Amino acid sequence: MEKGCIILRDRHGHTEKYPLFEAEIGEVVLKSGNMVSTGVLSALGFWGIDVLITTRNGRPIAMLKNLEDDSHVKTRISQYEALKNGKGVYVAKQIVLAKVLSQNQVLRKYGLRQHDVMGVKEAISRIETSDLARLRKRLMVIESKASKHYFGQIFQLFPKELRPEL
Repeated sequence: MEKGCIILRDRHGHTEKYPLFEAEIGEVVLKSGNMVSTGVLSALGFWGIDVLITTRNGRPIAMLKNLEDDSHVKTRISQYEALKNGKGVYVAKQIVLAKVLSQNQVLRKYGLRQHDVMGVKEAISRIETSDLARLRKRLMVIESKASKHYFGQIFQLFPKELRPEL
């Protein structure tokens, strides 16, 4: 830290300054082997900037957050409410349908056989929504079949010797 700026110094001695007041820093990612002063960590916490600590290979191992950050609580509450009021189920079904519709746009562009959208809509609407595990499984089956059809069509555009097998 130096005069309201975070100073980064690489192993070759090159430095970069990041003013906390001017440039918005959304998150800091530290890889194993980096050294950081507690002053910098304190400033990041004060300004609500998350610090992600990873291994040298980039695997996340820890997260530092401001103690007053309760966004994860708000997210969980919203997720539970969406589960109770049916919004989550609706969104899940719409994601699968949107994927099929976007795949159809590509298939149409190349003159390939498209999905039976009405059949997909019907299959999605028939899924019972009271058992979430079953809902998820059924949606994944619909999505899987659609993907298999989609890639089967797309791979026809490849020369025979380059076509992967489904």
